[in-house]
Amino acid sequence: MQKYFVSPEQLTETEAILMGDDAHHIANVMRARAGDVIVICDGVSREARGTITEIGKNRIVAQVSELLPLSAEPAIQVTIAQSLPKGDKMEIVIQKGTEIGAIRFLPFVSERTVVSYDAKKEAKRLERWQKIAKEAAEQAHRGRIPQVEASVSWKQLLQSAKEADAAFFCYEKEEGSMLKTAISGALAARGGAAGMDVLLVIGPEGGFSEKEAQEAEEAGCVPVRLGARILRTETAGLVALSCLLYEAGEMGG
Repeated sequence: MQKYFVSPEQLTETEAILMGDDAHHIANVMRARAGDVIVICDGVSREARGTITEIGKNRIVAQVSELLPLSAEPAIQVTIAQSLPKGDKMEIVIQKGTEIGAIRFLPFVSERTVVSYDAKKEAKRLERWQKIAKEAAEQAHRGRIPQVEASVSWKQLLQSAKEADAAFFCYEKEEGSMLKTAISGALAARGGAAGMDVLLVIGPEGGFSEKEAQEAEEAGCVPVRLGARILRTETAGLVALSCLLYEAGEMGG
């Protein structure tokens, strides 16, 4: 059953109104008809099953038939901080990370970031990334659309690490903790995963410099390994996210 996100004012206990791209998708892509059933979510606190009663050019109306519990969101809130990768790799991270359960994406520029930051293209790129997150959230039947932030500097990223309940710095040269051990320790120290804000810091194709590793630790990041194999930058965050959610009991763990 197709799911759509709307703003809170577009969904009441009796009716949902979908407009713009969503209305176009329902009418022209899904070729829906009156009587078809869809799921609508306001991304905050309300989700419902609705029956389409009106199909217009840019407006779809559905009568709410059942309010549904918001049960698809992890109790632990994980942000993937990703050093800007080449090509469309960031799109992969956002799409798959949303499906798995990330709540936020924070692109940043580090010492070995290959991609040149272009302020003129930032707004358009950010709009595309947010759209990818929305579509992935709908496909995965999430209760919220993850937020994709504007790209930040390394210094700003370290400040975000200081503000998180726990921050894990994925570093292939680290000979200390495995991610599983670090996660288990953080969860035990906090007394559970509920409401915990976690930052996963992932480096670029060339990895982090030793200077950055030192600065990350000074900012409170726990350096961790993801095993004996070296993962691509677009793979590392997804693996780390899956491990974290599993250890938090969100994936049958």
